Amino acid sequence: MNASARQVTVQILDKEYRVACQPEEEKDLFEAARFLNNKMQDIRDRGRVIGIDRIAVMAALNLAHDLLQCQAGSVQDNESVNTKIRYLRSKIESAINKSRQMEL
Repeated sequence: MNASARQVTVQILDKEYRVACQPEEEKDLFEAARFLNNKMQDIRDRGRVIGIDRIAVMAALNLAHDLLQCQAGSVQDNESVNTKIRYLRSKIESAINKSRQMEL
């Protein structure tokens, strides 16, 4: 454990977990724990998954899926932006070429 890290307690599905955390990261840790707790409660409350281990795995799979979808969306967004940039660049180059031809 890092010298400046300290132990904090988070609660997930009525169980307490001690986690080492830097003081400046505590807020984010508590927010992440609250988010995970809500996801796990939703899975538990639907009643299809029994056992905290299985609930945790299902929550992890759901979160991993969401993350991968966000990353794929970011790649698509980047490709879309790059396409728009290429289009605008060609329009600008075309306008510059027309302007040069008019000067001649």
